[in-house]
Amino acid sequence: MITAEAASESTVPAVPGDTTATGVPEREELVWPWKDAPIRALVQRIHQLQAERAQAFRRLEEGHRQYLSSGPPYDFPRYRSTVHEVTQAFAAASREVLAVEAELAGPRAQPLLASHVRSLQQLEETRLTTVALLQLMETPELTGQDDSLQMHQLKMKVIKTMEAISEVLQDLRFDAESAE
Repeated sequence: MITAEAASESTVPAVPGDTTATGVPEREELVWPWKDAPIRALVQRIHQLQAERAQAFRRLEEGHRQYLSSGPPYDFPRYRSTVHEVTQAFAAASREVLAVEAELAGPRAQPLLASHVRSLQQLEETRLTTVALLQLMETPELTGQDDSLQMHQLKMKVIKTMEAISEVLQDLRFDAESAE
């Protein structure tokens, strides 16, 4: 399960600046732990972040299953808490993925690798949006008989998006090996 603690581990730490004579710290300078890491390490971190995202998706699915089996009356506060927790985990992973993309596009001058990371981020956004819509459509109060075709199409979209994510990860790994 992804906890707030695990999500916060993915954030960029701050290094305290100088303290003025009044004892008030000056503006903190952000330090990114991957700044001088080899490209191989950046790609490895992207894969780790993808594993964290996969775990978050599993937690979201499990939370939704528990919600559906909890009622009626349904335990919405518990589900809302799960969604909030997972949202924080996704946000932390996305911030770090975007930082890797910026590093690859800028200082590392690796536009191909940066474009792979950007594609990955866009695909994950599509996947999350589609899964959220599917879960909403499966809500007992909103389920209708005419929704089965649309739900099937959305499930297929999730599958195709996951396949595209796998392809981008393979391309990223292959092109990163060529870049070093």
